[in-house]
Amino acid sequence: MTPISLLSLSLYKWRVPFPYIPCAVPPFPFVGCLSLLIRAGTNSPPFFYLLPRPRAMASHIVGYPRMGPKRELKFALESFWDGKSTAADLQKVAAELRSSIWKQMASAGIKYIPSNTFSYYDQVLDTTAMLGAVPPRYNWNGGEIGFDVYFSMARGNASVPAMEMTKWFDTNYHFIVPELGPDVKFSYASHKAVTEYKEAKALGVDTVPVLIGPVSYLLLSKPAKGVEKTFSLLSLLGKILPIYKEVIAELKAAGATWIQIDEPTLVMDLEAYKLQAFTEAYAELESSLCGLNVLIETYFADIPAEAFKVLTSLKGVTGFGFDLVRGTQTIELIKSGFPAGKYLFAGVVDGRNIWANDLASSVATLTTLEAIVGKDKLVVSTSCSLLHTAVDLVNETKLDKELKSWLAFAAQKIVEVDALAKALDGKKDEAFFAANAAAQASRKSSPRVTNEAVQKAAAALRGSDHRRATNVSARLDAQQKKLNLPVLPTTTIGSFPQTLELRRVRREVKAKKISEEEYTNAIKEEIRKVVKLQEDLDIDVLVHGEPERNDMVEYFGEQLSGFAFTVNGWVQSYGSRCVKPPIIFGDVSRPTPMTVFWSTTAQSMTSRPMKGMLTGPVTILNWSFVRNDQPRFETCYQIALAIKDEVEDLEKSGINVIQIDEAALREGLPLRKSEQAFYLDWAVHSFRITNCGVQDTTQIHTHMCYSNFNDIIHSIIDMDADVITIENSRSDEKLLSVFREGVKYGAGIGPGVYDIHSPRIPSTEEIADRVNKMLAVLETNILWVNPDCGLKTRKYSEVKPALKNMVAAAKLLRTQLASAK
Repeated sequence: MTPISLLSLSLYKWRVPFPYIPCAVPPFPFVGCLSLLIRAGTNSPPFFYLLPRPRAMASHIVGYPRMGPKRELKFALESFWDGKSTAADLQKVAAELRSSIWKQMASAGIKYIPSNTFSYYDQVLDTTAMLGAVPPRYNWNGGEIGFDVYFSMARGNASVPAMEMTKWFDTNYHFIVPELGPDVKFSYASHKAVTEYKEAKALGVDTVPVLIGPVSYLLLSKPAKGVEKTFSLLSLLGKILPIYKEVIAELKAAGATWIQIDEPTLVMDLEAYKLQAFTEAYAELESSLCGLNVLIETYFADIPAEAFKVLTSLKGVTGFGFDLVRGTQTIELIKSGFPAGKYLFAGVVDGRNIWANDLASSVATLTTLEAIVGKDKLVVSTSCSLLHTAVDLVNETKLDKELKSWLAFAAQKIVEVDALAKALDGKKDEAFFAANAAAQASRKSSPRVTNEAVQKAAAALRGSDHRRATNVSARLDAQQKKLNLPVLPTTTIGSFPQTLELRRVRREVKAKKISEEEYTNAIKEEIRKVVKLQEDLDIDVLVHGEPERNDMVEYFGEQLSGFAFTVNGWVQSYGSRCVKPPIIFGDVSRPTPMTVFWSTTAQSMTSRPMKGMLTGPVTILNWSFVRNDQPRFETCYQIALAIKDEVEDLEKSGINVIQIDEAALREGLPLRKSEQAFYLDWAVHSFRITNCGVQDTTQIHTHMCYSNFNDIIHSIIDMDADVITIENSRSDEKLLSVFREGVKYGAGIGPGVYDIHSPRIPSTEEIADRVNKMLAVLETNILWVNPDCGLKTRKYSEVKPALKNMVAAAKLLRTQLASAK
């Protein structure tokens, strides 16, 4: 037995010193264990050995949901925005949530607990605040950024619009896009990261502060208005790194020993000069990071081989985190060249879905990794932040026992991470693993999962084309003869405000407090009001307002087989907006018509065209928690067939305009270019399946929102919709640039003329100006006038004047166009 060191002690009994060999004992890999060896039969002094004891396998959580298990933050935010509560009230709710999250992880045995992943709106916006990169229109005069400026950037205010919002990689979470240029004066303007670290420490929890990395922050930004589009955002790296140094210095001074820096853009196909920026940034930060353990976290996809080399060579970095759920090939890179002495944070617990981890499979993966990097350098982690999952399965009282056993929400994933770490440490919870194995077997064999007829019908779709018989130009002519719409026709995207009264009615019918007849009458009355309002405003193509719908995906999932639903399975989409994704656990089919009754009821109330409103198969797929036991495209084809049945039933019932929303088509685009063509092929095909059988006179609309569309415009054209309405206003008309560059689009198109995610009411002149910009690049006969998105989240006090101004702008331009002729 070889001691790491012999302790030199003078024991009172012998009063003699004995040998002491000094040796530094690493505090992280080993915890000293004092062993006493007494030489039998002698009076020699005893030997005390500080023997090595392998440290417990460490566990780590990348990030955690911040809304609260019952959306506590949502309600606190909205109360504050409405002026019903104070900033202190909001901060109190936030502090309670943070405290409960940190203590929950600590009590579960998690070693590396994140802080600064909480946000009042968005983590990228928090970084913008930290850097003081406030656009001039918000009139910030320096100092610590407060709620007034912060929320104005996120939501706009009465005088200026909000910053652009777009999807966070390929998720349904939206982030606020930084607006940067050569003249931005950066300054350390939000001390949130340090404040939250200290807050946790005061509660007895030592956390790992999380920052969005400097290079990823710049790569996720856009040139500010008036700045050349060719401006190199990475040229600002030297200006923001001093602020990162200040933050890091304060964290060290506060006692932080680990720091997590998220650089998720490393999983994308980056050019050499972008990869070089990482090398330069961390070389510059190296001296500041000295004395800290630094984790660089990546997620959402496999990391490219070249990026892996760059990442694992970064200066001043202690460990690297990888998504090993979506990144199935990254293990091969780790096998071929993971740097000795560095920590590997292995993301084996899925941060983006709600299925229980296959613990046996994860142990096998972790065992393979342990053999590569060593037991003391392997950390069990989530694949990404748990922000994208529901919060706690404990709050689900209506899911049946079998289905519930197949699931794990964020709180349960913490337990899974800890259980895997303990299992690798030789402390396997046999009962927990046995229950997990039984649940995995139950899911594979359950008859409720598989429907052979559905599987057969979906399999038959592969390799087919499914297009409408005539081209879009001929169809638009036939539709115009039937619909007789004016130039620049006006419409809305579908939903109208969801009032408290509407929500009460839906709650009460579910709780059986009112009868189905009372519910039906209440919804009919709401539709009548919405139809009359649109007629009074003189909108051309109407919607019924969707008063019967809780959510554009959940509503359909409730009527399809193969879906399950939660009570509190809320996930943040943006700001205070949460969605409750359905769970697709089995094969999907449509037992009965879903929307025909309400659409025909609405059409009977008006002589104007009434849109039938459906959610498309790709959006239902991407906005659900999808089964992971078959390829996603197979599930999507099943949903497409169900929507196809609904489209054909609507047409038979006299609905001549049918909107099939594919809001999430772009967000599902894989991050790696090598995988994109295959996705776009089956996603576009799924949309075409839904409407390939309708007559030329039936006008098919689709809608897309809050994504970068320019790089998939040819796939959008290939969808072959008659009319597409698309987000445009908040992204500063970025979409129009694709048409300026010569892309020809022959179908109808309605780039949004105002931002519905802001309470701000645009003027008639402002909307007319936007439409004129569209007319500069689009033909008059294909252009529609409509808001960016549905009006569900707005109030009628905002909706009525905004739509009034929108219609007035369309009429003004019609007059001007007629005069010009």
